[in-house]
Amino acid sequence: MPETTAAFLQFLNLHAVQARALYLLGDVFEYWAGDDDLDSPFIQTIVQALRALSDTGVALFWMAGNRDFLVGQHFAAATGATLLSDPTLLKHADQTYLISHGDQLCTDDLTYQQFRTMVRQPAWQATFLARPLEERKQIIAHMRRQSQQHQQQQTMAIMDVNQSAVDQFFEQHQAQVLIHGHTHRPALHTVGTTRRYVLSDWDCDHLPARGDWLALRADGSLHRCHVVK
Repeated sequence: MPETTAAFLQFLNLHAVQARALYLLGDVFEYWAGDDDLDSPFIQTIVQALRALSDTGVALFWMAGNRDFLVGQHFAAATGATLLSDPTLLKHADQTYLISHGDQLCTDDLTYQQFRTMVRQPAWQATFLARPLEERKQIIAHMRRQSQQHQQQQTMAIMDVNQSAVDQFFEQHQAQVLIHGHTHRPALHTVGTTRRYVLSDWDCDHLPARGDWLALRADGSLHRCHVVK
């Protein structure tokens, strides 16, 4: 997706470089077969751009998504990123923010949650990463085809977040604001005193082009910004 890649690189060079910190909440890559794939040309383009950003002094934080959950310490060292657990709490301007990729909130999709539990286990990941790189890519391609077939068989409601799971998230972590992606349904949901910001996916190779990010200001205000006006 060359236009999407160009938009992301432009975002890093024009916008992220002005920030104190950048938090990437997963699925920056369509898939991640392991840190031993760092030398591929496309990945090097992204890695070098992230390294250039962190070298300017911008603190870079990375949270795994459902597509790139195998990102590891070699990637972190190459980019200058700090790997975060999901979810992570942030405190700023007397507010507590909870950031997450968001897939663990889609509790109605039982098949996906079982898969997520399996692949996030260290033992499963160690066994998978011990396979040859090309074999891993073939397995991932097969998994993606299965995932696409599964999604076609599910309703959009099942693949969206479960409100009870969201309420429990807020209660468990005592946060006022939740920020996540994954569902590709950008919106602001306000329930009582809580706010839930949902980020969009990025696609500038098809119309209508889409892609957004949230800018957290010094005064605690959040602004949704778009790659295409």
